[in-house]
Amino acid sequence: MTTDWDLAAATFDEEADHGLLDPVVRAAWARRMENWLPAEPSDVLDLGCGTGSLALLATGRGHRLTAVDSSPRMVERARAKLAGRGAEVLLGDAARPPVGARRFDVVLARHVVWLLPDPAAALRHWAGLLRPGGRIVLVEGVWNGDGLPPGDLTALLAPLTDRVHHEPLSADRDLWGKDVDDERYALVARVRRPRRHTEVVDVHLILRRGSDVLLARRSGTGYADGLLHAPSGHVEDGEDVRAAVIREAAEEIGVALAPEDLRAALVMQHRGPGGAPRTGWFFEAAYDPADPPYNREPDKCSELDWYPLDALPDDMVAFCRAGLDGYRAGERFMVHWHEDADPIGYEPGRRRAVVLPASER
Repeated sequence: MTTDWDLAAATFDEEADHGLLDPVVRAAWARRMENWLPAEPSDVLDLGCGTGSLALLATGRGHRLTAVDSSPRMVERARAKLAGRGAEVLLGDAARPPVGARRFDVVLARHVVWLLPDPAAALRHWAGLLRPGGRIVLVEGVWNGDGLPPGDLTALLAPLTDRVHHEPLSADRDLWGKDVDDERYALVARVRRPRRHTEVVDVHLILRRGSDVLLARRSGTGYADGLLHAPSGHVEDGEDVRAAVIREAAEEIGVALAPEDLRAALVMQHRGPGGAPRTGWFFEAAYDPADPPYNREPDKCSELDWYPLDALPDDMVAFCRAGLDGYRAGERFMVHWHEDADPIGYEPGRRRAVVLPASER
């Protein structure tokens, strides 16, 4: 009886197939793939696909394949191998595959993660390409000191997943066509199903002295040190946003404010590089000569100074600069979003902020 696996075997070639031309090796990988991939036909994204050998095995089980490789030659070979199988092969970076807003049931990568410059960022991005309940299937190893130990890779997956299954592969001679004495393994990680969305809420004080605003230079915090930012902090449990900005003003700059001193200036949802989204409330207050600000947290702030609102410095935290620019322009609601690789600091000429029009009613 001829099966889809047998038909797939006919299109394997000798070069760059990691021994999969051998029917014993091919059958061993086919058995593993049956366990790693969903039983029902699913959308699979094969990253760093090479000549498409694993993609071909997956199509033999009825899965719908999108494959990505950065080598034009590998892409050409994979397209030829997968011709007539309904698969799409794309030229692109495995860490940021060119699939747009499409979502998948499985992300599959073999001997890819250990070569990436930032595996953690790539895994976060891959998890975001999956539908709820999707899985990441990784085949990796450690060869002569190179590669990723399973414990390290499991630790990178842990924040993204409900569980990670570790499957040792070294002892399965049929997978490699020979005995191996190095460490080879697969990880199958089920990505967390969506939970109710929660966000940190932070508050930011726009203290005005005429046309100037007060800014603090961060120091010793481990985040955005050396950059300027408005006095700010997180809302604590049980606080409303006014109480939070009043408390932060007292703790950071020694200024006593009352609720009636505050004016809501701007609300901004923002996300820092590699971080989770937050919602920030910007409040305006007037400088009182009888209550001048001073640096109450020298371990977190190296200096306080006044800066003209219409000529703000460039060495600022990017989302704070965007918030103050929006405030000066009379905006009330904004979104400011960083990609993982973006710098924290403001970049002149680069606009990440999106203004949300307010209702006129």
